Amino acid sequence: MINKKKVVNDPVWGFINIPTELLFEVIQHPYFQRLRRIRQLGLTEMVYPGAIHTRFHHALGAMHLMTEALKSLQSKGHAISPEEFEGAQLAILLHDIGHGPLSHALEYSLLSNIKHEELSKFIMESLNKEFDNKLSLAISIFTNTYHRTFLHQLVSSQLDMDRMDYLSRDSFFTGVSEGTIGADRLIKMLDLHNDELIVEEKGIYSIENFLTARRLMYWQVYLHKTTVSAENMIVSIIKRAKHLIRKNELSFKPPYLSVFLETEISFEQLIEKDELLSAFLKLDDIDLWYAIKQWSEENDYILVTICNMLLNRKLFSVQIQPDSFSPIQKEQYKKQLLDSMPISEEDLEYFLLLGTISNAAYLPEDAQIKVKMKNKEILDVAYASDLPNIQALSKIVTKHYICCPKNVYL
Repeated sequence: MINKKKVVNDPVWGFINIPTELLFEVIQHPYFQRLRRIRQLGLTEMVYPGAIHTRFHHALGAMHLMTEALKSLQSKGHAISPEEFEGAQLAILLHDIGHGPLSHALEYSLLSNIKHEELSKFIMESLNKEFDNKLSLAISIFTNTYHRTFLHQLVSSQLDMDRMDYLSRDSFFTGVSEGTIGADRLIKMLDLHNDELIVEEKGIYSIENFLTARRLMYWQVYLHKTTVSAENMIVSIIKRAKHLIRKNELSFKPPYLSVFLETEISFEQLIEKDELLSAFLKLDDIDLWYAIKQWSEENDYILVTICNMLLNRKLFSVQIQPDSFSPIQKEQYKKQLLDSMPISEEDLEYFLLLGTISNAAYLPEDAQIKVKMKNKEILDVAYASDLPNIQALSKIVTKHYICCPKNVYL
């Protein structure tokens, strides 16, 4: 008999229990084991060398926090059945199962406008068939179709176990201490009102710390200009590889990956064709890096240049400003690139990249963080707090960037 009730030693949370056989079997499944080979922070290791933790780490950590949150709610007298308990654990465990290589960097490059959440739902449904419908409740919780709303809120909301783990974990592995959020205290402050998640009034300052940490982690880690540069470079590489492979000018055609380069694949095609889904679920970061190493020796100047730059961390320069770039600024960049590199004007799309980055720590219009005051009144946290910070954190800050090789200076 195999002992399926395992304990994992996690650097962030300590010992994590895998309490049921079903959870263990799901973790052991190849679809879930693939997450060991997908970095949680994609290319952020270009800035913070310690940021090499994986989606596998994160999923286990989020499951652990879910367990602690459910136990805390039970201790306050809220009835949660064993089936609901396990269903919520499974939902958070599998919430990122649809992530592709390099996490968010290629979310819209390999597949046509397919969000990883949509793919996660489909993969969960596929696993449900394998596990004799034992994941049905987990899927209902994940999709917010189960009648007890708080279970979905623990999986996906403004104050969910996903965010609590990734902020704590990413802070730990990057060394950015501003991401410290006090997850243990936040979980102890959770309560329910009409089966919806709320926070006790004494947890207001912990929420403020959580939202502030999230804002800071976005600017210092997730939207760091070096990460923006590396991610734009990987997008250019995939874009160029697609162009070459469709003209039959790419020598190395990586297994599993080439099918997504040869043609644009929609969500409908992916879920209808078993061979496409199978290919996607074999893809991980290793495939991308191996392909980039091989492409660095192709005959195409554009592909070879960007691949070698990325491999040797000769990253594009990024200029960020609050307002959009003027036509005059763009023309200046174009002229300098054309003067300094052996490329044509139509090739500029690979070397001159413009975009925006947005930072929103709290979006009450999406889903409020509700606070139960001492007088039993339920308020949005932005109005429950006597500090102005939370209202300020609810404002979306958008910045514009231009990204190009460092030999262009303006």
